[in-house]
Amino acid sequence: MRLGQDAPASGEIAMLRDKARHIRLETIRLIEIAKVGHYSSVFSCAEIFAALYYDVMRLRRGEPHWPDRDRFLMGKGHAAVGLFPVLADLDFIGRDMLDGYTRLGSPLGDHPDMTKVPGVDFSSGSIGHALSNGVGMALGGRMSGRDFNVFVMLGDGEMQEGQVWEAALFAAHNRLSRLVAIVDRNGYQLDGKVDDVMGVESLPDKWRAFGWEVHEVDGHNLSALTALLRRLRADDARARPACVIARTIKGKGVSYMETEPGWHLGYLAPQDAQSAADEILSREI
Repeated sequence: MRLGQDAPASGEIAMLRDKARHIRLETIRLIEIAKVGHYSSVFSCAEIFAALYYDVMRLRRGEPHWPDRDRFLMGKGHAAVGLFPVLADLDFIGRDMLDGYTRLGSPLGDHPDMTKVPGVDFSSGSIGHALSNGVGMALGGRMSGRDFNVFVMLGDGEMQEGQVWEAALFAAHNRLSRLVAIVDRNGYQLDGKVDDVMGVESLPDKWRAFGWEVHEVDGHNLSALTALLRRLRADDARARPACVIARTIKGKGVSYMETEPGWHLGYLAPQDAQSAADEILSREI
């Protein structure tokens, strides 16, 4: 995948926008198979998936186990339905595998399983463990003399987990400069607004206090997001881990999901699914 410190060109942005749209549309299609799923959790991070997998991360198509690949771990494992289409698009898994999503015998479930799905670097589901595993991978890469980067995407509700902050302390203490955490700051978790359940702000100040370099970005602005992630990926002079706080909207792309937090888990009847897909196709994010 392309690396660089410059902002993406208009053609690159158009490609990434198409990939994010594909992720949203495939999420709708796959949840139609499962009859229940996490639409809005995927929609808030579709641009993050697109920027990482189609531009920023060092990967080889069809080689999910290449030792020098960049790693990606997802704390909010319930968004895996949006990751699986990307893995199929990169020939890490067969495209026909998507058609059996969550069906009996399928390796593709509601959460990702690294023992069953090539291209999945961490089996997530229990919130709070991804950053600790990412720390281990970054430290292991250093010890083995490899220069891969480790990207860990976390939900903002996940910031309420103590293990996240223990891992953050360890990463800063060990100066794991090839580790990048991305917080999908969409403001909601299963039980409601994150800051009503247990306030986590000021997130930038907290991460800085734990010794990390911190950046904030509009998580749906593909130009700004991709440029920032490119700079972090290419920065060999940074001496500490970096945290990107991506301000996003849960359900982005489908208007009523953007304003109704109850869509954390749900199901669209076929007619509603088609209307949602039509809106996604008609909007430019």
